[in-house]
Amino acid sequence: MAAAGKPQQAGLRVSTARGRWVLLATVLGSGIAAIDATAVGVALPSIGRDFGADLASLQWVVTAYAVTLAGFLLVGGALGDRYGRRRVFLIGAGWFAVASLLCGIAPTAPALVAARALQGIGAALLTPGSLALLQASFDPGDRARAIGAWSGLSGVATAVGPFLGGWLVETLSWRLVFFVNLPLVVAVIIIAARHVPESTAADAAGRVDLAGAALVTGGLVGLSYGLIEGPDAGWGSPAVLGGLLIGVLLLAGFAVVERRVAAPMLDLGLFRSRQFCAANLVTFVVYASLGGALFLLPLQLQQVAGYSPLAAGTALLPLTIIMLALSARSGALAERIGPRAQMTAGPIAAAAGFALLTRAAGDGGYRLDVLPGVLVLGLGLATVVAPLTSTALGAAPVEHAGIASAVNNDVARTAQLLAVAVLPAAAGLTGDVYLDPSRFASGYRAALWIAAVLCACGGLLAWLGIRNPVRVRPTAVPAVPAVPCRHCGLDAPPPVTDAATHL
Repeated sequence: MAAAGKPQQAGLRVSTARGRWVLLATVLGSGIAAIDATAVGVALPSIGRDFGADLASLQWVVTAYAVTLAGFLLVGGALGDRYGRRRVFLIGAGWFAVASLLCGIAPTAPALVAARALQGIGAALLTPGSLALLQASFDPGDRARAIGAWSGLSGVATAVGPFLGGWLVETLSWRLVFFVNLPLVVAVIIIAARHVPESTAADAAGRVDLAGAALVTGGLVGLSYGLIEGPDAGWGSPAVLGGLLIGVLLLAGFAVVERRVAAPMLDLGLFRSRQFCAANLVTFVVYASLGGALFLLPLQLQQVAGYSPLAAGTALLPLTIIMLALSARSGALAERIGPRAQMTAGPIAAAAGFALLTRAAGDGGYRLDVLPGVLVLGLGLATVVAPLTSTALGAAPVEHAGIASAVNNDVARTAQLLAVAVLPAAAGLTGDVYLDPSRFASGYRAALWIAAVLCACGGLLAWLGIRNPVRVRPTAVPAVPAVPCRHCGLDAPPPVTDAATHL
């Protein structure tokens, strides 16, 4: 184990046995969080029936997890950078297992929501650590390949979640969706403890910014409360207005604190990179569309089209196949031609997929009304996910890999939780409307069209904001030492490289 505060030499290769073990540990670690998030979507109708819950309660089952995940992701990245990425990764795995057990035995809807909030904290320690371990452990020449493989396999985990969740719900109970995490966590802990090298940030020092974490989490809770409860309680309700106001004030306080504390969990200097800002803006738009649509689609298939939980989960299996087949290749292609084209085309293709999925539960059956949208959505996501992730990380210095990873993941999770809170209300889906098939179907179609337009805007933003790296030939003077670029952290010859060539 390397000494804390000292940079580690990143030299693993994907082709080596240890490199593959590291990749497997990180994929499983982020995968259990992704599987859980998507599998729960298929289980929502069964949870609602068991607890007699309305749509707002089902939104909280999703949002409680997303709020704490988004609020503590930055802390997870900072803890890993300072105290050891592998150590924090292992702690997160254990925490996630305990919280999953509490979810599985929850006796009431409020108890389930509380356990989901605890589960989100464990995921916040796992998720940034998985990608930061790749960035810190692999040789610079192999990072793009490792991240591409991680993106593809993690995407598969996300896509297989609905199928697994449907099978578990139909086999016995929605509670199995949470219990299945336990053996997976055991595997993650064993593999990571044996094969993953420890790493820390070279400039890691000072206390962890817990005040910032509390402010951002409280702000997201306030906003989520106001947005979820507003349609039923009334937007003029003192509780709703108070939640929204407190949320805005706490998030503003977070920005102030991060500028003033000696060791902020979020280095606002990262946002001086245009490439980093643009990649995260595209991330927000694409994942907001995806989060809102995937919250409503399982409800539409089960409550309107009459699918069983297993059939609803199986409906998304082609997405799994496409992500498995194409995501790693997409990452390699972006490495050769630059990310701009794929980050533009991918969201537009995904938008077309959302538009096609407005026909779900029509008269044409699965092959005509659902499958075309799933296929087009899968192609769009496979095109954009790997270059999007790689671009966001490549725009930050390698010594801040944990924070850069956490920011990108935080943006995605925040986008999803806000979409789950806002999209149903924007489409007129409130109260117990999900129990009325005709009313829910009308709101579902409106929501998917909103998601399609939003996702297409993500492609436009990528075209306007993302820049391909300038390809330069190696210098003819090999004796000149390489220096790390302050934006991407990769070695570059000083005579021909400056910040502009990486924007």
